[in-house]
Parts: sequence; C-alpha cells; structure tokens
Amino acid sequence: MTLDPITLTVIQSGLQQVCDEMDLSFSRAAFSPVIAEANDRSDGIYSAEDGSLIAQGSQGLPVFVGVMQYSTATLIRMIEEGKVVAPKPGDIYIVNDPYLGGTHLMDVRFAMPVWRNGETLELELTPKRTDEPLPEGGYHTVYRIGIVGGLAFEPATSMVGPVEAFTGGVERTWSIITGSLSGLWNMVIGNISSCNLSGPIGIAQTSGAMASQGGQSFITFIAVLSTAVGLLNLFPVPVLDGGHLVFHAWEAVSGKPPSDRALNVLMSIGLILILSLMTFALTNDLFCP
Repeated sequence: MTLDPITLTVIQSGLQQVCDEMDLSFSRAAFSPVIAEANDRSDGIYSAEDGSLIAQGSQGLPVFVGVMQYSTATLIRMIEEGKVVAPKPGDIYIVNDPYLGGTHLMDVRFAMPVWRNGETLELELTPKRTDEPLPEGGYHTVYRIGIVGGLAFEPATSMVGPVEAFTGGVERTWSIITGSLSGLWNMVIGNISSCNLSGPIGIAQTSGAMASQGGQSFITFIAVLSTAVGLLNLFPVPVLDGGHLVFHAWEAVSGKPPSDRALNVLMSIGLILILSLMTFALTNDLFCP
C-alpha cells in the first residue's frame, strides 16, 4: 500500500499520540517513583503479524521498546501454536520471562490485542478553515483536520499575589476585547471568513471540548465567553445595555427622554438586528465546514 506524505504524517502522529497517552497514564498510575519519576518503562504499538514495532512513546526507556517486540513475536507464535489461549476482546497478556524478550526477572510486559474483526474502515476528513491571528496583527488562513498533540507532562504552575493577579486579569480582558473587535471588523470587511462567528451549537461544542480538557481550560473558556458577551451587550444597539446608555446620553444632552414612538421604533429595529445576528450565527453552526 502506498501513502502520500500527508496521510502518512497524520497516521504516524496519531499513533505517536496514542503511545504518549499510554506513557502518561502509566506514569500517573504508578506507585513506584522508579517508574513515575525515573521513567523506567516504555510503551509501544506492535504489529499483529510478526510483533514488529509500529510506534513508540516519546517518554521512557527505548531499550524496553526494542525488546518488547520479541516478547510480542513470541506471544503471537505461542497463540498460533495453541500453547497460549487466543485472546478475546479486553484480554491482556502479562509476561515476565526474560527469555521471551526481557532484560531481567523484574521486568513485566503487558500486551493487549487490538483489532477490527477484519473490517476495513474508510474515514473521510474534511479540513476546517481557521483564521488565526498573527503576532504582528492581521490574520492568516489555515485548514486543519482537528488533530492536535497533547502534553506528556503537567505544566508547572505558581501562585501570584492579588496585585499581580488583578493586573494579569486586566491585561487578559483587554486582549480578549481587542481581539474580538479586530475579528468582527475583519469579518465585516471580508478579510476573514464569517464562519468564525459561532452560535449556540458551536458554543456548546466548544464548551464540551474545553470541559473534557480539565477544569482550568473550561474556566478559561467561560471567562473568555463572558467577556465577549459583555462586550456585545455594550454595543449601541437598542434592547441591549449599550442602547440604553445611548438613550440616557440623549436625555442628558437634550434634557428630555426620547419619545415613546421613537423608542418603540428603535427597539423594534434593535430586536430585528439581534434576531438576525442569532439566526446568522446558528446558520454558521449548521452549514459552515
């Protein structure tokens, strides 16, 4: 079978990510610091035909990955010869015989068969257009299929004082506001796709994705969403708080509030604008790739 470089890279990165996640789970579940901190272990994916190595984790000791393929090859041969019971879904083989591909008696190898019952699966990927901001300003368009790498370690964190936390919060809020305004303006003038405007379905999907990544990612997303919604609410559109501020400003300048007729007309226009925006965002959720 011949694969083009892009397909090969996608498959290779996916298998590498699986191994890295096994590495991380192994390390977190370990009671011994020899395994959890010294990385005295390894993980890999091996061929069901001859036990040869297909992919390995980026953490751990490579020597174990190298010898594990001999354990896997021996296990496959013993299953074919009937010396070992054939696996069923969910079965895991445990091997600690150094003559079957180990380094010493303390080594324990786990092998879990994975198969698709001989069925060939065809997956179709549709790249999604993403307009990403540039450090120097502006945007550039890229197409992504949604596969990203994860961290094989926990990022270091540190406590900050109230002054530094307040300053950082103000800077982050200002960054969200300027980024939101820049994105809206570039959508209006056509520099970026209007599909960047998401509705309730897109927000719910993103919220679920952030929640699956942990509490910190979810809280950060809620903060960004709240800031963006608060900014939208301050737009000078009737029925929004920004529209009411405009009415109060008019009353302060003219000395009298707008007439009831003018208020009714402006409120109706504002409501139509908001409903149109919501319909447009919902359409993006349903039809944008």
